[in-house]
Amino acid sequence: MNSRRNFIKNIALGAAAGTLVLPSCKVKGSDTKITILHTNDVHSHIDPFPKDHSSYPNQGGFARRAALIKQVRRTEEHVLVLDSGDIFQGTPYFNFYKGELDIKLMNAMGYDVATIGNHEFDNGVEELAKQIKIADFPFVNCNYGLEQSILKPLMQAYKIIQKGVVKIGVIGLGIELYGLVDPNKCGDIKYNCPIKSGDALAGYLKNKENCDYIIALSHLGYQYKGDKVDDIEVAQNTENINLILGGHTHTFLDQPTIITNKQGNDVVINQTGWAGVKLGRLDIVFSDDKKDQRLAYNSQL
Repeated sequence: MNSRRNFIKNIALGAAAGTLVLPSCKVKGSDTKITILHTNDVHSHIDPFPKDHSSYPNQGGFARRAALIKQVRRTEEHVLVLDSGDIFQGTPYFNFYKGELDIKLMNAMGYDVATIGNHEFDNGVEELAKQIKIADFPFVNCNYGLEQSILKPLMQAYKIIQKGVVKIGVIGLGIELYGLVDPNKCGDIKYNCPIKSGDALAGYLKNKENCDYIIALSHLGYQYKGDKVDDIEVAQNTENINLILGGHTHTFLDQPTIITNKQGNDVVINQTGWAGVKLGRLDIVFSDDKKDQRLAYNSQL
């Protein structure tokens, strides 16, 4: 057990000692900047890809991400670290540790909130419940009916986080599990429309909880040609979601997509590929009265 603890500590922190020079945006003294760092579909890629990899030589790895997060926290006052699901499955680390290593490394990096993807169920709902209990951060989802599931006491519909004067609501949107996950592994989970569920909860957070900004951690997928619900459709058909951080389709976006919602307001959509190759960063600047919100900076670190 001690050797496992040391391995987790060394890989997350010991290899992250280097200092990186990261660009940023400057804001007026009366404004508040929130820096959002996000991942999706990491799939247990603890190590970087090998140097001779055809697509991602020497890229990714938890140690590199830990270093980036640490450096951003040194330079920015208000930082959120979020994940949009499929943390598990993809390397022998998952086969051996069953997700425990991934969660403990995310604990060490100080993740704030995550949602679940379809691959979180690969070892069954009981094993997923066991790993969620290890997390120091909440898992959120608002469109899965969990009344008959052992996940009910372990999942939250939303999480509210205060950063300076800005109150942020974070919700989770999950993909239809039927056809993706063995029913014996996900248990009695009912899929509800993510557009209706997400819009209703975002409205509650804005109007009843007085949140200034609503982030949806989505594992629906960026965009489809068929009738499956995707992030584009969610953005177009909701009123109070400000930012969608996506997953599932492993989409690398060089720039965030901006969609007009039902109220005529902009919704920002971003996704950062897969395997932890990149760490997404968005800087959102709020005016003094918090009525004006703008995307001031974005990058794939």
